[in-house]
Amino acid sequence: MPPTSPRSIVFRGGLLVTQDPKRRVVRGDLRVEGGRITSVGDVGKAPAEEEVDASGFAIVPGFVNAHTHVAMSLLRGIADDRELAGFLETLFAVDAHRTEADVEAGARAGIAEMLLSGTTSFLDLYYFEDAVARAVEALGIRGFLGWAILDPELTTQKGVPVDNARAFIERWKGHALVSPLVAPQGVYVCGKETWLRAREVAQSAKTLVHYHLSETRREVHEHQAKTGRRPVVWLEEIGFLGPQSVAAHTVWLTGEEIGLLAKREVGIAHCPSSNLKLASGGVAPVVELRAAGATVGLGTDSVASNNSLSMLREMHIAGLVQKNQRWDATVLSAQELLDLATIDGARLLGRAADLGSLEVGKQADFSLFGLDHPTLFPARPEAIVSHLAYSAADEAIDSVYVGGVPVVRHRSLARADWASIRRDGETAAEALWSARPK
Repeated sequence: MPPTSPRSIVFRGGLLVTQDPKRRVVRGDLRVEGGRITSVGDVGKAPAEEEVDASGFAIVPGFVNAHTHVAMSLLRGIADDRELAGFLETLFAVDAHRTEADVEAGARAGIAEMLLSGTTSFLDLYYFEDAVARAVEALGIRGFLGWAILDPELTTQKGVPVDNARAFIERWKGHALVSPLVAPQGVYVCGKETWLRAREVAQSAKTLVHYHLSETRREVHEHQAKTGRRPVVWLEEIGFLGPQSVAAHTVWLTGEEIGLLAKREVGIAHCPSSNLKLASGGVAPVVELRAAGATVGLGTDSVASNNSLSMLREMHIAGLVQKNQRWDATVLSAQELLDLATIDGARLLGRAADLGSLEVGKQADFSLFGLDHPTLFPARPEAIVSHLAYSAADEAIDSVYVGGVPVVRHRSLARADWASIRRDGETAAEALWSARPK
């Protein structure tokens, strides 16, 4: 279990980027008690167990990374500059050699990278998720962890993947930082029965469902040739689409499919860097999805296809791509980009009442950005949201809190030693890189 936070902490005089319904940016104090925010603005002079001089910092809600494969941090750079088919060939060959131990080593390294770049919650899709869950609890981040599901005849997992997911959920439900869930891989490896069993498990256990959807033209066209339907329409017809689910990518959609996803309250994890680097073609219709009423969050995907887990970088790229593609500099404003990375990401997870903003009653998940950092200059309140979306560097983050507990202090991990994480990761990576196709 994570260590308990002090009963009360007051952060004095910070620039509070609240992300509340009015999107206020105010200079003031933030009070935390028992891991939750109890006052925003003027908290008075009531004593606290700990006081932090935050006058030189912007306090920003923790970022929500809405799609990752965090344990793949060991594979950064292993399949660069290849089309998706070649990229997957390499990844599948390496995956066949993965062990639970190296998944945990990779997860620890990836979580360290996320915490140091201001991410306090992430949504994951992989296997050996028990190992990822252990890394989550050790480093103190919030992990929404989806056990990967495929048709039984297509998997290398021992046993039936849907049953493995059900057992994983049973093992980890009720943990403070771990939220287990079910994660069908995609239409290319999951048939109707697998999709419906996944939905059944999720509904029974009251968890999210997370999956890849319409990432490439090839995926869409091959599924259409096989079933006569595009993936979104097919999932609707078999009775799968519905709320409490998050679809990653959704690059290749028709107007009808956009309407279906919005109508069925399917959340969308937009992953621009990964789609650009793998040359998926096209641009995900984020503007149209939002206009239709769908909730859209922002994800990095894995470092094998993005090469970074930085949500600051992802915001920047997401904004530039949408503006350029539409010849319209007004779409996806800086404020909307910050929304994608915070409150909208929390909404995707079904946790908007608990995460994503600095509001009374919410979990104390936030980062302290040093206002003296060059990438935040000039540090004016009216420009801070723009700086976060377009210029801020990860190195501007001084400290990170999850549930009022410091997980990063002065650019160092508070609950783990990077040198040991790096050493274990390099040992695990050696075997995996040796297994890659030459």
